[in-house]
Amino acid sequence: MDTNGFYQKIKNGTPVYGTCVTVNSPQWPALVNKAGLDFVFLDTEHVPLDRSQLAYLCHGYRAQGIAPIVRVGTADNTLVCQAVDAGAQGVVAPYLETEQQIESLVYALKYRPLKGALMEQYRAKPETVPDTLQTYLAGYNSGNIAIANIESVPALNNLDSLLAVRGLDAVFIGPHDLSISMGLPEEYDHPEFEKAVSHIIKSCRSTGIAVGIHFSMEPDRQVKWAQHGANIIVHSSDIALFGQRLASDMKYIKNLLGHTHHSGEPDTMATVI
Repeated sequence: MDTNGFYQKIKNGTPVYGTCVTVNSPQWPALVNKAGLDFVFLDTEHVPLDRSQLAYLCHGYRAQGIAPIVRVGTADNTLVCQAVDAGAQGVVAPYLETEQQIESLVYALKYRPLKGALMEQYRAKPETVPDTLQTYLAGYNSGNIAIANIESVPALNNLDSLLAVRGLDAVFIGPHDLSISMGLPEEYDHPEFEKAVSHIIKSCRSTGIAVGIHFSMEPDRQVKWAQHGANIIVHSSDIALFGQRLASDMKYIKNLLGHTHHSGEPDTMATVI
């Protein structure tokens, strides 16, 4: 099911807006909806969400017309299918560097529920898929979005081949891991890092693939890369925004009351993809 036309927006290159959510609260979907978001990013790679919690979150956000995008730990057929079964519309697989990894993600999403030997046969010879089955699978998996995390130098060097895999819908650039892979840890304003991000965005958009980049820092970074062509705006996360605002408010209150503010700056890097 295409939640609120989200899949079509992705395919049309329309800008879509979202944030990373870690809080499992019944009040959160309605709150997020008030911000006018198109999607939420739910991360099961780094955030300890179990299957029941994930299903609870996915269905809660879908009920608000917000598409759940779920990152799994690896491009594994079982993990991808479990995410879709839980209600995910899109699935992100991290640190993809080869065409085979991209294909694994795509086939898990677009050929569900096929597995095993028959799946491998169809991967090797797509032309052997019977027309009736092809029609069924297209309908059964309608709206599913395959998203690759591009976040390493090997992926950057192999970018053209990765983007050429049929069925890939979108790319999330992982700035934290990419900067480390480039030997420029967290140097997000370094000319070489910016050159790499610009290249990924340009390559994606020229091949009709949606692309986004996620930061937990100031909104200006989102605006900057959107102006360079990124059409998936993944801004910050609930935990980062809460930490930043709480620290700012407490500092303001204590300063006005003449009390010393002892806490350090909130850690905004921990939630960068």
